[in-house]
Amino acid sequence: MEPATSTLTLYCASALRKPVEEAIIPAFTRATGLGCGVVFDSTSKLLERISDGARPDVFVGLSGSFQNAVHPGRNRFQPGTHLATSGIGVAAAAGAGAPDITSVQKLALALITSRSVAYSPTRPSGIHFHQLLQDLGIAELVNSRATFVEEGPTANALVDGRATLAVQQISELKLVPDVTFLGPLPDVVQKNMRFSAYLSNETGNNYAAAALFNFLRGSFARSSYTAAGLST
Repeated sequence: MEPATSTLTLYCASALRKPVEEAIIPAFTRATGLGCGVVFDSTSKLLERISDGARPDVFVGLSGSFQNAVHPGRNRFQPGTHLATSGIGVAAAAGAGAPDITSVQKLALALITSRSVAYSPTRPSGIHFHQLLQDLGIAELVNSRATFVEEGPTANALVDGRATLAVQQISELKLVPDVTFLGPLPDVVQKNMRFSAYLSNETGNNYAAAALFNFLRGSFARSSYTAAGLST
């Protein structure tokens, strides 16, 4: 088989980075001989790029990304197809102990006794977590010593010592080796986020783009999402 060339562009939310980058795209290239350049970022940042004129062949982001009737990409993509669901979880620094977070009360205790909790206040998981802190009445205490991470996995703050706990979508926490994954938020305070794939109506290669779109929702992709901590 001839070496693959980058003929396609995929914009993909960071929550799906591990399965897409490590398993799905390599398998797609082996199966089809088609190359694919991937841009990973938050859904909001990717939508900004699309608003500014970027034209990926396939976009993977939060379900309902184009519900806004005035978004420039609304008519440039076909309706979304569900791929995977990501819950929010908590990780701890390796060797720092593994507090119990299996109930809301135990989670709150772990948060208020942590030296610093890392989360992303402007991203979906962090927005939900910030509201949870307010609902529990511990926002002022936790935020007074929190580590706010604007870009990338919050668990990086565990590795470099800035924080002792990190909160983010589970699949993003699992991007960082050498940390201890404690588990998902308790069910009663969990927020599951659904991700969908959108096929462009303006792709320059309809066959190849459709092949990528279908591969992202196929059986190999579903098993890869599950292995990365997502549900399908």
